[in-house]
Formats: sequence, C-alpha cells, structure tokens
Amino acid sequence: MASRTRKSPEARRAEITQAAAYLISRHGYNGISLKDVADKVGMSQPGILHYVGSKEGLLSLLVTDIYDANGTPEEFMQTGLPGSDPAHPHLPAYFNYLVAHNAGRPELTQLYTVLETEAIAVSHPLHDYFIRRPSGVWEHYSKFPWLLPDGMEWERDMQSKVRMSLEVMDGIQIRLLREPKIDYVQEWGRFKDLIFPSPLWDGCC
Repeated sequence: MASRTRKSPEARRAEITQAAAYLISRHGYNGISLKDVADKVGMSQPGILHYVGSKEGLLSLLVTDIYDANGTPEEFMQTGLPGSDPAHPHLPAYFNYLVAHNAGRPELTQLYTVLETEAIAVSHPLHDYFIRRPSGVWEHYSKFPWLLPDGMEWERDMQSKVRMSLEVMDGIQIRLLREPKIDYVQEWGRFKDLIFPSPLWDGCC
C-alpha cells in the first residue's frame, strides 16, 4: 500500500484558503461550514481547526493575511514598473497596478466583494473590519512619499481622491459579478481619468 505524502503546513494552509475562498465567494460566509471546507480539501474538521483555529480565524486569514497582504504599495515599489520609484512613487500608477493585480485573481476579488456586502450586518465577524478599513488604508498610504502635482499637498488634497478611487474599485468589483461582463482594467481607466485628470496629473500616472 502506497504511503500518503505528508504536506507541509504551508501547503495545507494554501489548500484550505483556496477551498474557503471558492466556497465563500459562491455561497457567502454564512452559507458554508468548516465541514464544507474540510470536505473540499479531503480533511477532517478537527484537522481544519488545527490550521485556522475557528471559522472566524479562517475568515481573518483570508482577508487580512491573504487579500490585504498582496497588491500593496510596498509590493508595487519593488516591481520596477513606471511610477514605482520608492523615492517618489506615483499614486495613479500604483492604483493601475492594484487594479491589474485584483483583475488577475478573480476568485479572491469575488470573495472580498461578497464578504464586504455581507459585512453590512453588524453581527458579521468582519463588520468592524470593513468599517475601519477606509481610515486604515488612508493611514497606511500616508506613510509613502507620493509624487503629487505642483501645489498639491497630501493631507490637504488627497484624502478625497484616495476615498473615491477605492469606492470606484469596490463598485466595479460588484459590477463584475453581473452580466454582461466588463473589463476591470478598462473600466477603472475611465474613472481614473476623471479622478486624476490631464494635464494636472501628466507625468504622475
């Protein structure tokens, strides 16, 4: 009888998170159980708990440790792409990168959108997370020396632009769940031209 290959903890967590992302994006957080995730990866429910601690722990792992940990400004500044110079990165260029990044992982993007919608309910485990998220994103972005047009200041002029950009992305991601299909990157580009208009932002995009 062939022996079973023992997978590393990292490989197991990756399997679990992929299965959970698939199930939650289709059925919602309240529409699945840990048993559903366990069945999807061929593990026992206690085995799943060993890696994630609880259903809420799995949710936190998916959103804060996986979704939010990718596509960051820090990651963008290591790409060498136009506008990614760490000494004076371009905010619209970073948003282009973030949109392309999210467009390339549609399952996680759909998961995030479903959870954000569900979390309107105060009883949802991620309700407070989504309430705090806009201020947390602004605080994080404020750490970087973004290149701005002459006469503009980050604290005075940019909070509304960051807010509108994130609202547009959230709105497009909801629209992606409907028919007819649209192109995420192209749709963002239309809004970006309104939020960061030419010629003011020429050379910063």
